[in-house]
Amino acid sequence: MGKTSPAIGRCIETRAADHLSALGVTIIARNVRRRCGEIDLIGREGATVLFIEVRKRSSARFGGAAASITGRKQARIIAAARAWLGGRTPLCRFDAILVDGPDGSIEWLRDAFRCDGL
Repeated sequence: MGKTSPAIGRCIETRAADHLSALGVTIIARNVRRRCGEIDLIGREGATVLFIEVRKRSSARFGGAAASITGRKQARIIAAARAWLGGRTPLCRFDAILVDGPDGSIEWLRDAFRCDGL
């Protein structure tokens, strides 16, 4: 299983952002990097801030895109979200955009994982 090239990753993230925008999500930031981790997309749906991980897998051989969001990856996203929020405590949700298989179909997984206290 090879890594996705940066150019393909940017294309997938753009597709994900466009998909979410078409469904009413306002994208407010992309590729937010903090020392503790990175958030692919940050959006807003009503009063809720969405921290969105975008994952692509060409095969489900190793569990597909959803299985690639490990506990360690979740912890890094949560830490980056806390850093980005800077002490603010709005309603938040951790979502995932999953792009699986050769057809590149997109699935929006709302509430992909949770964080107590955020």
